[in-house]
Amino acid sequence: MHAFFDGNQWLHDPKHFMAHGAISDNPEKPNRINVLHQGALNAGCSFHKPRDFGLRPISAIHSPRYLTFLRNIYRRWQYMEGAGAEVIPNIHPMNRTDSYPKSTTGQAGFHQADTACPIGEHTWDAAYWSAQSALGLAEHVLSGAQSGYALCRPPGHHAFGETAGGFCFMNNSAIAAQYVRQAGKRVAILDIDVHHGNGTQGIFTTEMTY
Repeated sequence: MHAFFDGNQWLHDPKHFMAHGAISDNPEKPNRINVLHQGALNAGCSFHKPRDFGLRPISAIHSPRYLTFLRNIYRRWQYMEGAGAEVIPNIHPMNRTDSYPKSTTGQAGFHQADTACPIGEHTWDAAYWSAQSALGLAEHVLSGAQSGYALCRPPGHHAFGETAGGFCFMNNSAIAAQYVRQAGKRVAILDIDVHHGNGTQGIFTTEMTY
């Protein structure tokens, strides 16, 4: 069985995590790749590097301003006096229907739903290639394959169209599903994670206008 993975996914190494008011190490560590990779090998997978599909299929799910935020926020964050090593919001909007914030801190609060998704220097690269791995699998299935596997890290199912959350930045399953849908196929998404895939549900139960 073909599996898809790109080495840039190793680069995302978040440090900060807060739960119940206590700060601890972020559990979404690069070592998760080792566990998933070995499990896939044990199941008979052979790994392949995905091609670069570009931003077009990602933009079918995520808004332009959100992708611009993800791509540039770490660099902008460094210009703030006293800024930490990772982008972590300390304010959040009362709702996301007001005017779009212009400030660095305001946009972080707008686009990051919680403190579980700190953005570091290489988060964009890792998230981008995680999505490309999902697209590699989607293309493989469209070519006639009956099965396949995409090792996507960072994960995706808590990411909404404009919001990162729950360790997720780009919604890989939604990106892959939409790519297949645009090829004229019907798609079923079965999420077996212990946590509700709220981002995936939100993306496909509201009108996508990006």
